[in-house]
Amino acid sequence: MKHRILALIATALLVSSTLALAATTAPLSTPELKATIASNGKPTLVFFLNPMGSPCQAQRAVLDKLIEQQKGKFNLANVSVTNQGDRQAFYDYGVRSLPSLVLVDKAGNINKVFAPGIQDIQTITLALNKLK
Repeated sequence: MKHRILALIATALLVSSTLALAATTAPLSTPELKATIASNGKPTLVFFLNPMGSPCQAQRAVLDKLIEQQKGKFNLANVSVTNQGDRQAFYDYGVRSLPSLVLVDKAGNINKVFAPGIQDIQTITLALNKLK
Protein backbone atom coordinates (compact mmCIF):
# COMPACT_ATOMS: atom_id res chain seq x y z
CA MET A 1 0.00 0.00 0.00
CA LYS A 2 2.82 2.41 0.88
CA HIS A 3 4.50 1.71 -2.45
CA ARG A 4 1.33 2.57 -4.38
CA ILE A 5 0.91 5.83 -2.50
CA LEU A 6 4.54 6.77 -3.12
CA ALA A 7 4.21 5.88 -6.80
CA LEU A 8 1.06 8.00 -7.07
CA ILE A 9 2.75 10.96 -5.39
CA ALA A 10 5.82 10.61 -7.63
CA THR A 11 3.62 10.51 -10.73
CA ALA A 12 1.69 13.58 -9.62
CA LEU A 13 4.91 15.50 -9.01
CA LEU A 14 6.31 14.51 -12.38
CA VAL A 15 3.16 15.58 -14.22
CA SER A 16 2.92 18.89 -12.38
CA SER A 17 6.59 19.74 -13.00
CA THR A 18 6.23 18.92 -16.71
CA LEU A 19 3.14 21.11 -16.99
CA ALA A 20 4.90 23.93 -15.17
CA LEU A 21 7.82 23.82 -17.61
CA ALA A 22 5.52 23.82 -20.62
CA ALA A 23 3.70 26.93 -19.37
CA THR A 24 6.83 28.91 -18.46
CA THR A 25 6.96 32.31 -20.08
CA ALA A 26 10.23 32.87 -21.90
CA PRO A 27 12.44 35.43 -20.14
CA LEU A 28 13.14 38.55 -22.20
CA SER A 29 16.63 39.13 -20.83
CA THR A 30 18.21 40.82 -23.86
CA PRO A 31 17.11 43.49 -26.32
CA GLU A 32 17.07 40.89 -29.13
CA LEU A 33 14.85 38.55 -27.12
CA LYS A 34 12.49 41.44 -26.30
CA ALA A 35 12.28 42.39 -29.97
CA THR A 36 11.89 38.86 -31.30
CA ILE A 37 9.87 36.64 -28.96
CA ALA A 38 6.11 36.80 -29.58
CA SER A 39 6.58 39.90 -31.72
CA ASN A 40 5.06 38.79 -35.02
CA GLY A 41 2.94 35.72 -34.35
CA LYS A 42 5.74 33.29 -35.16
CA PRO A 43 7.59 30.84 -32.91
CA THR A 44 11.14 31.79 -31.95
CA LEU A 45 14.18 29.57 -31.82
CA VAL A 46 16.64 30.96 -29.26
CA PHE A 47 20.21 30.02 -30.14
CA PHE A 48 22.74 30.19 -27.28
CA LEU A 49 26.22 30.24 -28.75
CA ASN A 50 29.90 31.06 -28.63
CA PRO A 51 30.56 32.36 -32.16
CA MET A 52 34.20 31.23 -31.96
CA GLY A 53 33.40 27.62 -31.00
CA SER A 54 33.40 24.89 -33.64
CA PRO A 55 30.22 23.18 -32.37
CA CYS A 56 28.37 26.51 -32.41
CA GLN A 57 29.62 27.22 -35.93
CA ALA A 58 28.36 23.80 -37.02
CA GLN A 59 24.97 24.50 -35.41
CA ARG A 60 24.89 27.88 -37.17
CA ALA A 61 25.34 26.12 -40.53
CA VAL A 62 22.40 23.82 -39.72
CA LEU A 63 20.26 26.81 -38.71
CA ASP A 64 21.17 28.69 -41.90
CA LYS A 65 19.93 25.73 -43.96
CA LEU A 66 16.78 25.53 -41.84
CA ILE A 67 16.07 29.23 -42.33
CA GLU A 68 16.40 28.75 -46.08
CA GLN A 69 14.03 25.75 -46.01
CA GLN A 70 11.42 27.30 -43.72
CA LYS A 71 11.42 30.75 -45.39
CA GLY A 72 10.19 32.99 -42.59
CA LYS A 73 8.07 30.51 -40.62
CA PHE A 74 9.98 31.18 -37.40
CA ASN A 75 12.17 33.81 -35.75
CA LEU A 76 15.76 33.22 -34.73
CA ALA A 77 17.21 35.03 -31.72
CA ASN A 78 20.92 34.75 -31.01
CA VAL A 79 22.29 34.92 -27.47
CA SER A 80 26.08 35.08 -27.48
CA VAL A 81 28.45 34.36 -24.63
CA THR A 82 30.78 37.04 -26.06
CA ASN A 83 28.15 39.77 -25.65
CA GLN A 84 28.23 41.12 -22.08
CA GLY A 85 24.57 42.18 -22.32
CA ASP A 86 23.45 38.63 -23.18
CA ARG A 87 24.92 36.92 -20.14
CA GLN A 88 21.82 37.23 -17.95
CA ALA A 89 19.87 35.19 -20.49
CA PHE A 90 22.17 32.21 -19.92
CA TYR A 91 21.19 32.23 -16.25
CA ASP A 92 17.50 32.88 -16.93
CA TYR A 93 17.23 29.93 -19.32
CA GLY A 94 19.55 27.65 -17.31
CA VAL A 95 21.99 27.21 -20.19
CA ARG A 96 25.29 25.68 -19.13
CA SER A 97 26.49 24.01 -22.35
CA LEU A 98 26.86 25.27 -25.89
CA PRO A 99 25.41 25.20 -28.41
CA SER A 100 21.91 25.20 -26.90
CA LEU A 101 18.52 25.80 -28.47
CA VAL A 102 15.21 26.73 -26.85
CA LEU A 103 11.95 26.83 -28.80
CA VAL A 104 9.45 29.49 -27.76
CA ASP A 105 5.88 29.34 -29.08
CA LYS A 106 3.86 32.17 -30.64
CA ALA A 107 2.52 33.23 -27.24
CA GLY A 108 6.00 33.60 -25.75
CA ASN A 109 6.02 30.39 -23.71
CA ILE A 110 8.91 27.95 -23.64
CA ASN A 111 7.80 24.95 -25.66
CA LYS A 112 10.97 22.84 -25.87
CA VAL A 113 14.45 22.92 -24.45
CA PHE A 114 16.69 20.88 -26.73
CA ALA A 115 19.50 18.80 -25.29
CA PRO A 116 22.81 20.70 -25.44
CA GLY A 117 24.85 19.99 -28.54
CA ILE A 118 24.35 20.15 -32.28
CA GLN A 119 20.77 19.46 -33.37
CA ASP A 120 20.03 18.27 -36.90
CA ILE A 121 17.51 19.85 -39.25
CA GLN A 122 15.02 17.00 -38.85
CA THR A 123 14.91 17.32 -35.05
CA ILE A 124 14.37 21.08 -35.15
CA THR A 125 11.83 20.86 -37.98
CA LEU A 126 9.83 18.24 -36.10
CA ALA A 127 9.67 20.49 -33.03
CA LEU A 128 8.64 23.49 -35.15
CA ASN A 129 5.93 21.48 -36.92
CA LYS A 130 4.46 20.34 -33.60
CA LEU A 131 3.73 23.97 -32.75
CA LYS A 132 1.31 24.43 -35.66
